[in-house]
Amino acid sequence: MFSGSYVALITPFKDGRVDVARLRELVEFQIANGTNGLVPCGTTGETATMTEEEDELVIGTVVEVAAGRVPVLAGTGSNDTRKAIQYTRNAERVGANGALVVAPYYNKPTQEGVYLHYKAIAESTDLPIVMYNIQGRTGINMAPETIARLAQIENIIGVKEASGNLEQIANVVKLCGPAFDVLSGDDTLTLPIMAVGGVGVISVVANIYPRPVADMCAAFLQGDLKRARERYFHLFGLCKAMFIETNPIPVKTAAALMGMCSPELRLPMSPMAEGNVRKLQEVLQEYKLVK
Repeated sequence: MFSGSYVALITPFKDGRVDVARLRELVEFQIANGTNGLVPCGTTGETATMTEEEDELVIGTVVEVAAGRVPVLAGTGSNDTRKAIQYTRNAERVGANGALVVAPYYNKPTQEGVYLHYKAIAESTDLPIVMYNIQGRTGINMAPETIARLAQIENIIGVKEASGNLEQIANVVKLCGPAFDVLSGDDTLTLPIMAVGGVGVISVVANIYPRPVADMCAAFLQGDLKRARERYFHLFGLCKAMFIETNPIPVKTAAALMGMCSPELRLPMSPMAEGNVRKLQEVLQEYKLVK
């Protein structure tokens, strides 16, 4: 259902508020450059420091501007199942095409708790649900067997895998079958994940360099492994640069250097260290993204 290059959209801020005008421009930029789908209000979008009203504003704006041209997979996760249900219902009401729901963080539930969390959310909505496994952020790993069990629920249709464990991801593909969408949650592992059965990526680097990410995914899905590999290695250095500090600090700083939005972040995200800004500028210059 969801395949190709999906962008984990940054949320532009101005004087502490969502910069709606810039957000609209970012959506148009992505669509014009071949991105297959939009993911507002994820980790890269700083949803952890946004209010429920701001989340709804951002998702609603992205849906409105996209106008059906590409799907909108809205981030609606929480470590409180009741809140995740509410956020998912809000996204459904404003017209999102699906929900990306991160595994419950901080609480450290058992695998049974994880299963019941997603089951409750899925039963509360008609939206397709893509789970999100990222132990580095949540403190828990969703076992392949748990993912496979959840894949039996009709509207749980995929997972964004950012465990960094290719063996685990291959096992998820094997257990869940070809009808279940496995999306890379790590730009530097997108091609390897697609090689074992993944269908695309939810990308950070696509915020600033969307066309090559979309081209890489399209080439692989069309069977052109040579071109997919060329695009992958072309992107590799830029992908690495997006994580020289905690995401989304580098990508938002890069977007600001490119004139796409303000560099404004919300605490506890802080401005990038001066030395790292220089390193980032050098990489952007190599890719001809800044002068």
